[in-house]
Amino acid sequence: MESNEDLKMSLTEHLIELRKRLTNSLIALGLGFFVCYYFKDWLFSVFTKPLIDALPKSSYLIYTGLTQAFFTYMKVAFFASLILTSPFIFYQVWKFISPALLPNEKKYVLPFVLSSTILFLSGIIFGYFVVLPPAFAFFVSFNHQYLQAMISFNEYLSLFIKFLLGFGVSFQLPVLIFFLAKLGIVNNKMLSKNRKYAILLIFITAAILTPSPDALSQILMAVPLLFLYEVSIFVAKFAARKKELPEPHKDDDEEQEA
Repeated sequence: MESNEDLKMSLTEHLIELRKRLTNSLIALGLGFFVCYYFKDWLFSVFTKPLIDALPKSSYLIYTGLTQAFFTYMKVAFFASLILTSPFIFYQVWKFISPALLPNEKKYVLPFVLSSTILFLSGIIFGYFVVLPPAFAFFVSFNHQYLQAMISFNEYLSLFIKFLLGFGVSFQLPVLIFFLAKLGIVNNKMLSKNRKYAILLIFITAAILTPSPDALSQILMAVPLLFLYEVSIFVAKFAARKKELPEPHKDDDEEQEA
């Protein structure tokens, strides 16, 4: 049995490792931030395109505070840096959790980083191109000659980041299920048996995360999550730990030969 001192040292080592990985991630985010801030005007046009396309031609975004535009551009650069450095951040996540894995499981570093990055970017791209346009079109549809939208860019950007970040994180479902299955917390049979509850939870999540209350936007978010849940069932089956068979003793083999 491990002594209290061993456990305390183990906890200390984990905290040191966590600090190291967080520091590396923050350094990468900082470097990416300066790069992205240089392209802030181009990023501004990219981030606002879903809304600008939905607004009437004479409309424009506003800012209401003297320093609001500056800090809003900083948000733009930070979110772009998060997307840019996501492969490195996922690698840092892997380096933190890898000590808890078996030696033969540590070889999954490349598949983990690639799949996490692809799923994260896929969630953001799907939300940007598929879900945001009809959602903003719904909100702007209330515009008429007596009611004109004057949208604060800061308010829009906060909604934009929360929404796309929610999509990116929710698309990590197969990766999360992989590790939960490795830890023995879930398995493919459990996921299949509780599918109806998962479907209900997915639609509730879609209703919370989508900026638009219309059913179309919620369905557009729920459908890929339902697909990812089905993928997660196969992932859980693949990730299930194999029971190690006991090795036969030499004495038993000698007795059988005799």
